[in-house]
Amino acid sequence: MVLVHGLYHCPEHFAVVAERLRAAGVEVVLPELHRRSLLADTAAVQAAVDALECPPLVVGHSYGGSVITGVRGAGHLVYLAAFVLDVGESAAGLGGASAKLRGAIRPGPDGATSLDPDQAAGVLYGDCPEPLARWAIGLLRVQAPGCGRGTPEHHAWKHVPSTYVVCANDQAIDPGLQRMMAGRCTSVREWPTGHSPFVGRAELVVELVHELLSPGTPRMSRGVGQTPRASSAKPN
Repeated sequence: MVLVHGLYHCPEHFAVVAERLRAAGVEVVLPELHRRSLLADTAAVQAAVDALECPPLVVGHSYGGSVITGVRGAGHLVYLAAFVLDVGESAAGLGGASAKLRGAIRPGPDGATSLDPDQAAGVLYGDCPEPLARWAIGLLRVQAPGCGRGTPEHHAWKHVPSTYVVCANDQAIDPGLQRMMAGRCTSVREWPTGHSPFVGRAELVVELVHELLSPGTPRMSRGVGQTPRASSAKPN
């Protein structure tokens, strides 16, 4: 499987999830983004997918959803409080950042931005134990300008089974916007978490991955707590 981080984050934020999955025998790939554009970030994830022997489960968090939307060859997509973009859409165009998140963003002299640690703690990790939140804050990166305004060239969710996880207590991306985008996916889950369950509730992510990778779980099934993809989606 492939785990794709979001803006300001890095692969190390998924460390606990990756460790538990690898201990259970799951091959986990953690591509590094921060390639300065959505298309370049997508190419980095595409290379990771292409290097695997079979179509992988691909998880995208937040902006990482914009990235995995453009990837070809995935077996199943998981959008974790993430952007499911349609033709011509961008994360910025959908109004992705909450007022609290915008208030935490600090511009740099070259157009890059960073997050104020004190404000970002509550926005991104407000439901996490304090030591974990402090650890996650220490990993945050400077973000190049423009990535959130990128539009995918391909829209994989129109062709590949997908699961959306709504984080109901998210302070970074409006849960209402998440539910709208979730309607584009094959199935939907809703967790009572903030924006970053892979930090504070890693077991939820691990359990979902095991379920979706289980040979006995039909990828297109719609069971309890799941809703069908909106019928208006058109191939692209």
